Amino acid sequence: MQLYNTLERATVPFVPGNPDRVTIYLCGPTVQAEPHLGHGRSAVAFDVLRRYLEWVGHEVEFVRNVTDIDDKIIARASELRMTTEEVANEAAAAFTDAYDRLGNLRPTIEPKATEHVDEMVAAIETLIDLGHAYESQGDVYFSVRSFPDYGKLSRHNIADLRAGERAEHDDRKRDVLDFALWKSAKPGEPSWPSPWGEGRPGWHIECSVMARMYLGDGFDIHGGGTDLIFPHHENEIAQSEAATGKPFARFWMHNGMLNLSGEKMAKSTGHVVTLLGALDQWDAVAVRLFYLRTHYRKPLDYSRAALEDAEASLERLRSFRRRVPGSVEVSPRADVIERFKAAMDDDLDGAAALAVLFETVREGNSALDTGSDVSSLVAAFDEMMGVLGLTAPATLEADDGAVAALAATYGIVEGDVDDLLELRDRARQSKEWETADAIRDALIELHITIEDTADGARWHRH
Repeated sequence: MQLYNTLERATVPFVPGNPDRVTIYLCGPTVQAEPHLGHGRSAVAFDVLRRYLEWVGHEVEFVRNVTDIDDKIIARASELRMTTEEVANEAAAAFTDAYDRLGNLRPTIEPKATEHVDEMVAAIETLIDLGHAYESQGDVYFSVRSFPDYGKLSRHNIADLRAGERAEHDDRKRDVLDFALWKSAKPGEPSWPSPWGEGRPGWHIECSVMARMYLGDGFDIHGGGTDLIFPHHENEIAQSEAATGKPFARFWMHNGMLNLSGEKMAKSTGHVVTLLGALDQWDAVAVRLFYLRTHYRKPLDYSRAALEDAEASLERLRSFRRRVPGSVEVSPRADVIERFKAAMDDDLDGAAALAVLFETVREGNSALDTGSDVSSLVAAFDEMMGVLGLTAPATLEADDGAVAALAATYGIVEGDVDDLLELRDRARQSKEWETADAIRDALIELHITIEDTADGARWHRH
């Protein structure tokens, strides 16, 4: 498998440090508000990476943190007249809900920053003892110039980072480039005890401590969006490697940004489409497919037309699978799987992998039209759909209750759309046209269109 390593600026062979276990740390959300569509892109990209690695036989330890204390959370809590804990818990629940609906696997470990403050204090003390950090008026700063390799990830040269361009002047700092490891408490803010007084950890030290605590030094992959390369990931490397003298992470993977009207989607600017709002409007699996149609490292533009097209494409996939109901007990066709693996092994090229999937659908539909056996093709199709996480059921969550209620009116307990179509088919065979038409019309009201074919009724949303 070849992966693009931001640290090397090249696509290079990926070989885990331990062949039996791949370790991944993904920078998780700062939970001051519900997620936007851009958060979903990063989560899906690294979920597919994890799924693929597990599919080819690796055990994967997947850590994604939650930043539940931060300047933005404090500001949001003040604005809403809530506690920081209330704001963080509410937003974190929204992220979990959205990621679950997207079909993402839960992390192996999901540590919260506030649960690891003691370890962060200890890490800061180590950096002070080694001469890489200093206390100033109750704050603690990392001395950037004490770490000669600073800039190796982002390719920034310290000499070029002039005062005022990357940071505002601060009399508490020895150098304008130095960044906070510990922030002294302000009145009314949440705080923890430390050798330097009451305060809270800086953002960068949180990830360093939690990544090393759960995965150790030199873990396999550190991930996040390209917007985190500088300064967040650069600072993580500096403080981690200054403390240990060992490599922090071996591979650095970064997904491209999701743009709205040509600008990066960001909560801080209000330039957003909320993820939960998108999942209420669109099929969650179609949103996932929308992400995967563009290579994870490239920028992705959001538009209504793009989501509509993703839904239509998803329906083509589902329509094919409905033609061969049930599971298939044969081996997937080898040449299809080989082409799929070749795409995924080429820096996780989801767009190329999807091309293999749709080629399989075209071949499968043609074979079905001629009465040929498609079992091995369907088995390959199911394997690929599972790796890409596109196997969620074809009902909108917003409609689940309405569909179940409709089924109940016809005496079907916990029924779904397929159960209703089976009842409609029996009604048509018995010439009970009123019942058949009523089921069809009720489903249309729930944005479900029925297509009667020689192979039986098919359905899709509209």
